[in-house]
Formats: sequence, structure tokens, C-alpha cells
Amino acid sequence: MTPYKKIERKKRAQNLISALRKSYPKAGMILQYSNNWELLVAVVLSAQCTDKKVNEVTSKLFKKYKILESYVSADPEEFEQDIFQTGFYRNKTKNILAAARAVKEKFNGTVPDTMDELLTIPGVARKTANVVLGNAFNKSEGIAVDTHVRRFSIRFDLSDYTDPMRIERDLMQVIPKAEWYAVTYLVIEYGRAVRSEKPDDPLLAVYPKAAKRWALAR
Repeated sequence: MTPYKKIERKKRAQNLISALRKSYPKAGMILQYSNNWELLVAVVLSAQCTDKKVNEVTSKLFKKYKILESYVSADPEEFEQDIFQTGFYRNKTKNILAAARAVKEKFNGTVPDTMDELLTIPGVARKTANVVLGNAFNKSEGIAVDTHVRRFSIRFDLSDYTDPMRIERDLMQVIPKAEWYAVTYLVIEYGRAVRSEKPDDPLLAVYPKAAKRWALAR
């Protein structure tokens, strides 16, 4: 990213965030949980699944598996059926149950509060770690890049890449750290509301070229 492009993107990012805040003042975490471990489970389940469906599944799951030890001793086949509706249930089961053992054995039953430690837990990549750090510990060590954030970054020319990790690095250079937590949820709300080019899309006033960049982000 050249110095000139970085300056332009910083200005654009701030204007986009201001517009998003006006449009979605209540943007924030939708997943429901009662402790940090349940948050981690919910985020893992949310991969390739809607938050609404995850909440439907966890409303029963968290009543059945009330403590970390319940996951450590869970029967994998039974657990697969418990989370079946979230999709990719075999892989998610493998990761969640392995994560439970890791949290118990490596971290004394407490979800860790650093990026490096979280990344040692099975099934936890940077997106999941960023969500857990932001919501459980009010820490911003990066920006959670999901499908909505990826598409947004490409459409509004905030990154030169399509890979989530490289997009995150670009975004961290042009978005103030104070906005890292909020921007993910603002963009998710926008992505849910605007699925294609709309004449009344307020963000096109900030960056009109985005109207011709929809195909790039699919």
C-alpha cells in the first residue's frame, strides 16, 4: 500500500464508518451466551451459519452442556446431532470438544485473554479470536474479517487483497484502533441490509465507484 493510497483509504474508511454509525446505531454482537466459554462455542458454530440459527441451537445446547466439563466428557456422535443444524457439524464437533480439553488442560478451565494463547486452541483462527477478545475482554488486537467484512473491503477499495488475513492487515492500517471492534458489526449490519447495488445506498455517496465493484467481491 503506497503512502498516498493509505491516506486516501484512511479518509474513506472514516467517512464510511461515520455513515454506517448513522445507519446502524445499534450494531453489535447478536450471538447469545452467558460466559466466555459459551461465547467461544457460539462463534465457532457461527462459521457458515447465520447468527439466528446459532442462537436457536445454543438455546438448547447451553442448557444441556452447562459447564466446560460437560463438553470434555461429551459423546462426539451425540454432540454432532446437537449442533447438526449449524452445518459442518462433524468438523465443528471435533474442534469444540478438542477446544474444551485444551481450555481445561492448558488454561485451567478459563478461556485465555490473549491472541497468541487463543490461537493455540483447536478451531480458533484470528476471526474467532478477535471476536472473543473484543466481547469477552474488551480487547482489540485486530479486526474480525468475516464474509461481510471481506466483501465490504473489496467493494470500497480498502484492501488490495481477497485473503482475510491480508485484508485484516490492510484494514488495521487505515482504521483507528478505537474502531476495530465496532467496524465488524457495523459492516455485518450493512452486509445483511444491502445485498446488491442500491440507488439509495448511503455509502455510495462516500465512494461512488463501489457501485461498479460488486462483482469483484462475490
